[in-house]
Amino acid sequence: MKLRQLALAATVVATGLSGALTSSLASAQAKEQFFPVLSGRTGPVAPNATPWANGHNDYMKLVNARGGINGVMTLVEECETAYATDRGVECYERLKGKHGGATVFQPLSTGITFALTEKIPGDKIPMITSGYGRSDTADGGVFKWNFPLIGHYWVAGDTVLQHIAKKEGGWDKLKGKKIAVVYHDSPFGKELLPIVQERAKMHGFEVQLLPVPAPGVEQKAIWLQVRQQKPDFVIMQTWGVMTPTAIKEAVATGYPREKMFGTWWSGAEPDLKDVGAAAKGYSAVMMQHGAEPQSAVVKEILEKVHAKGQGTGPKEEVGQVLYMRGVVGAMLAVEGVRAAQERFGKGKVMTGEQARWGYENLNLTQAKLDALGFKGVMRPVSTSCADHLGANWARVHTWDGAKWVWASDWLQADEQIIKPMVKASADKYAAEKKLTRRTPADCQS
Repeated sequence: MKLRQLALAATVVATGLSGALTSSLASAQAKEQFFPVLSGRTGPVAPNATPWANGHNDYMKLVNARGGINGVMTLVEECETAYATDRGVECYERLKGKHGGATVFQPLSTGITFALTEKIPGDKIPMITSGYGRSDTADGGVFKWNFPLIGHYWVAGDTVLQHIAKKEGGWDKLKGKKIAVVYHDSPFGKELLPIVQERAKMHGFEVQLLPVPAPGVEQKAIWLQVRQQKPDFVIMQTWGVMTPTAIKEAVATGYPREKMFGTWWSGAEPDLKDVGAAAKGYSAVMMQHGAEPQSAVVKEILEKVHAKGQGTGPKEEVGQVLYMRGVVGAMLAVEGVRAAQERFGKGKVMTGEQARWGYENLNLTQAKLDALGFKGVMRPVSTSCADHLGANWARVHTWDGAKWVWASDWLQADEQIIKPMVKASADKYAAEKKLTRRTPADCQS
């Protein structure tokens, strides 16, 4: 119980608060914007989900050290899901009304995202799902409350295939090739498949589907199939313990790591730290950022948060891939509120409904990003009623045996292919749920 209390206290990032989270005194001391965290610090994804939460919470502390969001302090409370959908829904219900009401949820789980997509319109709480969830939620005309900001799985799949095609000398060189997809047998894993299959139809390569039951600690049969089928490339849509297990099996079966490409949840330090030099040559597509230890925002977190003994997790992980993904997620959450304040009242606490408007009207120019400490980390993000994605850029990094190094220039997902897929899927969802597309008037609300 004591450990639970300590963990809860550690998640309170509003500076100067030492009382219980529900203290009315604390509420009176400062204006607070509540950002709930659905964490995955236990279970099979803990090594990967923990640094995300640490990065998110550290950035929220940095925002407070900078003076808050125009004077409004951030407040974080975690609820542990262990990456289980039912627990994620329970956590959502528990947190949505606390501390004046949740600003935005970031579930860090495609399964939880699917479940909450049904709930958030009624509760009027937006949801950011950067790099996961439903790809079709990029269509704001149907999904008013969902924001897959800066990336979804079809962006990941398209850009990793672009990278493979470039390495081979062009899309025409993929004709007749075989590409295996090793994927988490869940909504998360399956969400990648439509773009791979669409590209296969366009360019004439064969797709071999290899689903891996969660948690993925037993994959010998999968990699025996890889050895027998001899695919030209393997794309991995894996997460948590599934990724290092896959790479270890690839090493054991002799499949070349240079032919293996992960998506952005399959290419971080926890995935390879126990494999080390044997994983050299393995690559993964990144949702803009990678490991960013030299970035201005990391240096500022170290100076203003960790140097003051307020770091959420170990100092050594600051700047690593998944820590940075949490930092980026927190930044997007905060900047949506800042945008909302420009319309609804600077220095005021925003409701979830007001914050939703902010996420739909984000205009993070390069100058703004640079000023926030993200120079060289991110490219501009601009959303609208129709476009809840805001950016579709990616890069590929490769493991050199000890660390990640960039291996590609910037890659942009092909919207001519993806936008029709997004619209068709969103229209299908709308028909199933008996929803109508938003009107121009609704887009102004």
